[in-house]
Amino acid sequence: MTGTTDRHGQVPTRRTLIGAGLGLAVGLGAAGFTAVGSGVAHAAVDGSRATPATYRAQAFLAAAMDAYPDHGTVRLAQSYSDQAGLFSTAFTYDNALAALAHLATRTADGRERAVVLGDALLYAQQHDPVHGDGRLRQAYNVGPYTFYDGSLQPDGFVRADGSVNVGTQFGFTGTAVGDMAWAGIALSALARRTGERRFLDGAVRIGEWIERNGRTDEPLGGYKFGVNGANEKLPFTSTEHNTDLVCLFGRLARLTKDGVWLERRDRARDFVRRMWEADGGFFYTGTNDGVVINTSPVPEDTQTWTHLALDSRAHASSLDWAARELAVLDHAERPNSTVPAGQSYEGVTFSSASLLANEDAPIADGQPKPDRNGVWFEGTAHLALALRERQGRGDAARARRLVASIERAQDLLGDGQSVGGRALPARSGVVSASSPLDTGFGFGYYPYRHLGATAWYVMAAARFNPLRA
Repeated sequence: MTGTTDRHGQVPTRRTLIGAGLGLAVGLGAAGFTAVGSGVAHAAVDGSRATPATYRAQAFLAAAMDAYPDHGTVRLAQSYSDQAGLFSTAFTYDNALAALAHLATRTADGRERAVVLGDALLYAQQHDPVHGDGRLRQAYNVGPYTFYDGSLQPDGFVRADGSVNVGTQFGFTGTAVGDMAWAGIALSALARRTGERRFLDGAVRIGEWIERNGRTDEPLGGYKFGVNGANEKLPFTSTEHNTDLVCLFGRLARLTKDGVWLERRDRARDFVRRMWEADGGFFYTGTNDGVVINTSPVPEDTQTWTHLALDSRAHASSLDWAARELAVLDHAERPNSTVPAGQSYEGVTFSSASLLANEDAPIADGQPKPDRNGVWFEGTAHLALALRERQGRGDAARARRLVASIERAQDLLGDGQSVGGRALPARSGVVSASSPLDTGFGFGYYPYRHLGATAWYVMAAARFNPLRA
């Protein structure tokens, strides 16, 4: 892939690719540490109990957020541990998830941290160095570092001139509809929780940007992918993105009492439903041209997020498809596994293509070879939460096993990693994957502690559905 330098161990997410302007298949999206027992209050929602594992996850979220205390109080959280090679990159998507996870704790500290992250997203919206139209970029820098070519990136999230520090080093300068939708979901959640008008205003600005830049009258309808770093519209339409919009537009309809958002929600929902494969009981990833549906690869999140957003009995078998067709068990005896001897992890992988990855070739130049059975922990948390929402026969037991696998990974994988040059609290933060895995969409996931995976774990453990309108 282009736009990153894989030999340095970078970990592109589904949403990093928009910054490089890649024409890939739809479905890609988008310090001073507070240790347990030292100022982080803990609880859980919907009657579920906080546990030592969730305490440690919250400590990681706090550490990623507080990694650069000398660079101001307006801040986002670093997305990956330093060892991933993405330095102080803070992805918009990950930070929206972190804000929602903080709200899921139902604590004063969680609410305070969610408000800080929400205000940082609003600041980015209002202080973009180029655009004043309400957009958010794919990612930002939140602390200083020396880049691979020796150039210094000296600033925090807010530069000396007051503008936000867009992630130009890796080309994370585009704007994806999915990233925007998740930021809007987080801001709308803050609006509901706090009653503060500024959060609703920011969410509305996001919704209007998506309407202006994403709406399409192509045969399959829905909302397009977004724009690249050169502000050129991209031709793809993603099931994942439109699923996010079902939630965002539904929330905006309720919060603003403006019926226009219901029409927009229905438009996004209609696209998602057109991606349904009734014979197989799953959702396709989207379309490249608005006319022909992409039938391969089939990703995990289009099966789980759709259930969380639509709550549709007619489509609930998508969870069974994901649990069955994307199931993996990673252990040290697997080819290319990096799991230590004596350990094993169950869960799901990223997509149907991940199971067919060429284990004899590196994922990318300078990267390791993939393990077909590498567990994608973010997706495993999606699935656990969705099963808990569905409450079908056997769902609770399966969800418990998946959550236990994630918690074991938090305990045992990613030891010795840091954020902002500071050691992370012990056994805190979930790695993105148990072993290197090839997504089938032109990038991989690796065993580095990750804000997004940890946030999804916290929400799954708390039974907090971020996509419920």
